[in-house]
Amino acid sequence: MKTFLKVLLIAALLIIAIKLSPVLFVGALLGLLAAAVLGAIGISLVAGLLAVLIALIVALAPIWIPVLVVMGLVSLFRRKEPPVVTA
Repeated sequence: MKTFLKVLLIAALLIIAIKLSPVLFVGALLGLLAAAVLGAIGISLVAGLLAVLIALIVALAPIWIPVLVVMGLVSLFRRKEPPVVTA
């Protein structure tokens, strides 16, 4: 008797799932559409931020390039400390 009730319950759940499948399909389709729109907005925002960052780097190049050159020369000619031997 238990097996018959289990089969009956599974059949009832299957009928409910089949009846609700169009609603689930529309929900999934709307979710995918929303994800595509948000993804496109996100990609365009990332591209815009990258353009601003590149413009900032180019605008500040007269400042940071000489600073990097000076730092490189200082580190090149700086006296290195002798290694400390620990026993």
